Amino acid sequence: MTKRSLPSNASVATEGQDGRLIAPAATRNAEALCELLSQWTPTTGQALEIASGTGQHVSAFARALPGLNWQPTEVEPGRRASIDAYAADLPNVANAVALDATAPGWHEAFAEQNLIVLINLVHLISWPETQVLIAETAQALAPGGRFILYGPFKRSGQLTSDGDQRFHDALVLQDAEIGYKNDEDIVGWMTAQNLTVLKVVEMPANNLAFVAEKSGT
Repeated sequence: MTKRSLPSNASVATEGQDGRLIAPAATRNAEALCELLSQWTPTTGQALEIASGTGQHVSAFARALPGLNWQPTEVEPGRRASIDAYAADLPNVANAVALDATAPGWHEAFAEQNLIVLINLVHLISWPETQVLIAETAQALAPGGRFILYGPFKRSGQLTSDGDQRFHDALVLQDAEIGYKNDEDIVGWMTAQNLTVLKVVEMPANNLAFVAEKSGT
């Protein structure tokens, strides 16, 4: 993954107790994401979270869906330590491992996943990196496996709130290759990768969640 120059509010986390980092955004959206996963994901099998960040999400997901065996991943060592601290008492969460999901070929090490979850990353990477990530995710899923992609997106090429416009503009100012992706482009690329988009769910704070399933053949 290319090291990006991001605005200060793009990936905020403060230090908590016992090595745990705290991201306000993760605190705010964990409950809504757990509800989403409970409605749309398998209840048993192997689950991979890409870019697990602080670990707040995967620990909440593991409690909400205890029948899944979760594998968190993260490129930054400090955040992997935070993930492990959050998951220390959860038997269904493996130790966090390094994964750059924008690099070709990673699906080979994470094959036959029943669920892959990605929260709040694609606006921080380029479109070509997003294409690689989705293509690799499709290959890593088992037949019938689900992919949940969540974050801020354009709708039909348009930014739909003043807050989204400001954040997108700040991202592009720092790095012209990043910023909000278009919902139609995401659906089109998922479809091209043998993923059926079952639902695009409106989420709190003007976010979207794409629920996709890999073909059973």
